[in-house]
Amino acid sequence: MDAADKRLAIAAESLFLVNLLLAPGLAFAALLLLYLKHRGDAGPLAANHLSQTVGVSLVGGGLLVVISVLIVLLGGFDSGYTWMVVILYFTFIHSTLILTGVLGLVKALAGQPWRYPLVGRYFGS
Repeated sequence: MDAADKRLAIAAESLFLVNLLLAPGLAFAALLLLYLKHRGDAGPLAANHLSQTVGVSLVGGGLLVVISVLIVLLGGFDSGYTWMVVILYFTFIHSTLILTGVLGLVKALAGQPWRYPLVGRYFGS
């Protein structure tokens, strides 16, 4: 296994977690730039982790926004129950993404490919 390939896979998974935990948006932009720069020349390990992290970031972020907006619109802005459901939904999905991101980072550190559960099969190997 190529050391540069492993470093790129680790960078992708790290940026995925930074996007979720520290710098949302900014880390996603960095991840997207990393993907666009290396999508054609990345080794198999890095290509796997890059495609998985970018794809899951897009789907996860989109679902969090769309579902949260739908819950608020259907329940009304002034209902306490609506906000309770939004917070529970956001916390559950966000926590799941963090947990799977940590697992992806562990796999990248071990030099192994990783596929995110449920939606990962749609994004590369």
